[in-house]
Amino acid sequence: MSYFTLTPTQHNSGADSPGSSVFDLPIQPGQPQATPDKHPHAVAGQSTELIQTTSAEETSFVVISGGTGCNSICSAFGRAACYILPVSDDGGSSSEIIRVLGGPSIGDIRSRLVRLIPPADPSSPLESIRNLLAYRLPASCTDKEARDEWRDIVEGRSKLWTGIPNDRKEMIRGFLVYFESEILKRAHKNFSFVNGSIGNYFLSAAQAFFRSLPSAIFLFSSITNSQANILPVIVTNHTVTIAAELENGERLVGQCEISHPVRQAPRIDVSSESVPSSPIDALDGTLPRSRNVLFQSEGKDHYEPLSARITRLFYINAYGNEIYPSPNPDYIATLARNDVLVYSCGSLWTSIIPCLALKGVANAIARSRSLKAKVLLLNSANDRETDGYAAVDYIHTIARTLNDGHHVQSYGGLSKADTTYPVSAFITHLVYLKGTTVEVDVPGVTALGVQCVEVEGSIDERTQVPHFDASCVSHAIREILDNVSAE
Repeated sequence: MSYFTLTPTQHNSGADSPGSSVFDLPIQPGQPQATPDKHPHAVAGQSTELIQTTSAEETSFVVISGGTGCNSICSAFGRAACYILPVSDDGGSSSEIIRVLGGPSIGDIRSRLVRLIPPADPSSPLESIRNLLAYRLPASCTDKEARDEWRDIVEGRSKLWTGIPNDRKEMIRGFLVYFESEILKRAHKNFSFVNGSIGNYFLSAAQAFFRSLPSAIFLFSSITNSQANILPVIVTNHTVTIAAELENGERLVGQCEISHPVRQAPRIDVSSESVPSSPIDALDGTLPRSRNVLFQSEGKDHYEPLSARITRLFYINAYGNEIYPSPNPDYIATLARNDVLVYSCGSLWTSIIPCLALKGVANAIARSRSLKAKVLLLNSANDRETDGYAAVDYIHTIARTLNDGHHVQSYGGLSKADTTYPVSAFITHLVYLKGTTVEVDVPGVTALGVQCVEVEGSIDERTQVPHFDASCVSHAIREILDNVSAE
């Protein structure tokens, strides 16, 4: 095996340098590439039968999703998929990084990057790198115990480094050392390593070093031989915060407060004042934020309902004022050159809507000449954000958000005329699970110009609720594209 090859199968990339394969640009659909291994090694929990190679004829996807809701179905989209992810998650170990260092949230992006690392032999260097970057420090330990384990990792003594070639070990470790140095500069904030993700630390360090989140994503993809095409919905080096307005006028700030709140003191108010009070603290000019918000995914099955339904979601700055950030230009461009748009299953208001409530997105979706289908994967059960929702509520929420974000604000009562797009300009197909607990009024949905497709997914052993798997999603997409071609 070549010293510079991460995957277990040696191949010639055609590059002059033996190490160039580590930093090859992600392959885009239609570009020439080396013939892939016809017998990829399986990874635990991943279906190999749906893993496809990129070809000129392969259907290309734009997938809008959060960090975990889509992970189990990624193989349904093959390798010609572009994933759009929000940068506003303020839970998990991301909350601690944001509290101390600031910057955009990278937890959802890291989760998808790790998920899209290609299959590898268990004894390969690539699998060792996957294990390191996917590793999370214990949640049930003291700060000192977590810090001691982190010290073993950053100093290169941990068993997690076993099997990683020295050149890549020192490169990864260099960024972890950089992360440690940034933490030490802010020692007065007492960073907690409890439940910390090593992948988050690496990605955060790369983002801070390059001052570019896309560059950090590229580095992560390169060292893992991943051809993942992942775009942050907003390109920024600053912390991104979302807020939700309820029907009763109440406002909630931050993804955790909206989706799965924890008991804590308020950290920021949403202000409508033109001259807000300064949010800067006396030490280094950053907002006080929540410490290491620990959230168990099982908690979403048992939630405290909101006091009223959410009417809209918007972005705010450090002063609590509403702002209107521009979407990633690559996000807008990719909507004009791919075949299928997928609104993935997951949190509607905190994963999908943050990717839609931006100027220019509605036009890009509605006017795209390349998109053959615009598919919504309907959740099999509601959560705190969507308590009491039926399928039509999901559809209307997406359409209303896009149309509202598309309209130009009026200045002095003057504005140009705006187009309100029909629902079918944004969603053409609804895919729902047999046995879903969310009401699906097929005639009502069809009347909106949206075709309904029922599929049979897997049953969650714990909740006995059906959920999407890669097989049923792949089947639904094929059925939709066959029908579109026949029309």
